[in-house]
Amino acid sequence: MNVASLGIRNIETTGERVSLYYEDRKFTNVGLHQEGQRLAAALKDLGLGPDDRAAALLPNSPELAVSYMSILSTGAVIIPMMFMLATPEVHHIFEQGAPKVVFTSIEFVDKVLEASQGLANPPKIIVVGGSGQSGTLIYEGLIDRPQTDMPIVDRAPSDLAVLTFTGGTTGIPKGVMLTQANLMAAAELGAEVVPSGPDDVGLSVLPLAHSFGMSTLFVSQLCAYPAVMLRWFTAEGFLESVQKHRVTTTAMVPTMFTFLLNYPGFDSYDLSSLKKVVSGAAALPVEVAEEFERRTGCRVLEGYGLTETMAGCVVNRVDRPRKRGSCGLAYPRTNIKIVDDDDRELAAGEDGEICVQGPMVMAGYYNSPEFSGEVLRGGWLHTGDIGHLDEDGYLFITERKKDLIIRGGFNIYPRDVEEVLYAHPAVAEAAVVGMPSAEFGEEVKAYVALKPGASATDADIIAFCQERLAKYKTPRAVGFLDTLPKSLVGKVLKKDLREMARREAGVADQ
Repeated sequence: MNVASLGIRNIETTGERVSLYYEDRKFTNVGLHQEGQRLAAALKDLGLGPDDRAAALLPNSPELAVSYMSILSTGAVIIPMMFMLATPEVHHIFEQGAPKVVFTSIEFVDKVLEASQGLANPPKIIVVGGSGQSGTLIYEGLIDRPQTDMPIVDRAPSDLAVLTFTGGTTGIPKGVMLTQANLMAAAELGAEVVPSGPDDVGLSVLPLAHSFGMSTLFVSQLCAYPAVMLRWFTAEGFLESVQKHRVTTTAMVPTMFTFLLNYPGFDSYDLSSLKKVVSGAAALPVEVAEEFERRTGCRVLEGYGLTETMAGCVVNRVDRPRKRGSCGLAYPRTNIKIVDDDDRELAAGEDGEICVQGPMVMAGYYNSPEFSGEVLRGGWLHTGDIGHLDEDGYLFITERKKDLIIRGGFNIYPRDVEEVLYAHPAVAEAAVVGMPSAEFGEEVKAYVALKPGASATDADIIAFCQERLAKYKTPRAVGFLDTLPKSLVGKVLKKDLREMARREAGVADQ
């Protein structure tokens, strides 16, 4: 087994055809596969082989997709990385994941070079569009070699394929270990629950560094339909692509729906080709979904999943009734149950922790056997999310992990931000919560108490964070308190802060 074989299966399904549109370029499935073989040969020459790790810090591009498949072809493990990460965050991932090779682009190579400093075994850096920066290799030079028939290294289903760093289900940064079987199941079951075929046209707007975006890449390979890829999402780019290429299917996060619906001239585009849109990564308001369907004529299929399930495990179906407010039914070969604090299964309609069992569930957290055992106890992934199943098996999310902030579909763990806030010389106490946002769903709100005699403005605090965090993690607002609210045992009462943030945002308490 090797997920890289999906590229060959794609060619066998349709023969040679255009499979990717990117900016003003067209790529055939055969051409991409051949480029991937040449790149895999180059990676092998660089010493990359089974169980080694290779990172990719790139915006969406054909080269990123080819890099993923080439890494897998050698038997190595992908470490996907958001290009928005700050240098210290990149360095941390390099320390933990120890990649032998890193792919990046010309605009981010300086960040990667800086993040590689101080490592015992710094990675070889491959730059797409590079111009010979000292200590780097040029992507285009590596693939400028005779065509080779590079065999795909066979892997066991349980072998690691992707190591993606996330906060896990508790907010503690961990490497989620996804196996070959996890990725193949995500592709096969994703194609089964949201059927597509060679006559469809996809639109790739999610970052391929996100598990949701990566899963759509594998689904499109398996279903053998051509896709339009955007470097990153813009409302104009989305609308123009749907109209020009007659896109039939895509996947988005809730913020994208909001941007589109509020885009001037939205209704002037011909979106009649669009048939189905999968929504995930955060809760999609019912009103937003219904308005998008009304104005486009497509079907919005909301789902639920985590990085630990390769982004999916529950989704609404085209051929099944939809229940207002539900994220749908479990994937085939997947079980969902709701448990109380003692792991006792609850009856339909009762709220409790959502637990998942199925072929997409991760192998565990990297180098964290005790933590993995706790989260995967009893053979079930304990998500930390709260919800209930109805009598027909439809899942309803009541509330998600309370401390987790989801901004535009990206998970933000308060601890990451709080650690930076506590490093500020004027800050005595700090806590971070989500603040309601019409644009992004939630924004990061920081509450701080200053040290006696110290002074700082909200602009000072935000600027300090901007130097140390990815932009999307940086607080958008700072509240100053004499002291943070605490329980009798001294624990910060984030519930009180969340209610404060809601009031300040003009949202009534729930």
